[in-house]
Amino acid sequence: MSGTVKTLLAERAGVLHALGPDATAADAVALMNRHNMGAVLVMTPEQALLGVFTERDVLRRVLGEGLDPTATPLEAVMTREVFWIAPSAPVDEAMAIVSERNVRHLPVMEDDRVLGMISVRDLMAAVVADREFKLAELTSYVHGSYGGHVGS
Repeated sequence: MSGTVKTLLAERAGVLHALGPDATAADAVALMNRHNMGAVLVMTPEQALLGVFTERDVLRRVLGEGLDPTATPLEAVMTREVFWIAPSAPVDEAMAIVSERNVRHLPVMEDDRVLGMISVRDLMAAVVADREFKLAELTSYVHGSYGGHVGS
């Protein structure tokens, strides 16, 4: 698979969905629903990454524990162990991380600065697009319309 994480992030147009640690689980759910996302970043006002709050956190740490989402701060229920990736990393490396670490969202960071977040959905779309491109090249080659030059 060719391509880097930076390419995937460019398709998101620099949108960064984040809340502070004092925002509530209900605030995070509203933001996730409004933007059709499965996770939000939890960051300080200085933009330092503290954690990620995911749909899984809602189910296990809020509802599963019988907590009131409107009164539960993200700091109390967010995922603190955050796996991240550099923008220069290959898409294959990001796929390996989400697979090995069983996570669905990866913040993209450079020099302790969060640039954005990619999801398994983004990665799968990139893999499918790459495979479709390669299939089209092979089909073109087999049918003789490939643009490459064969030496004499």
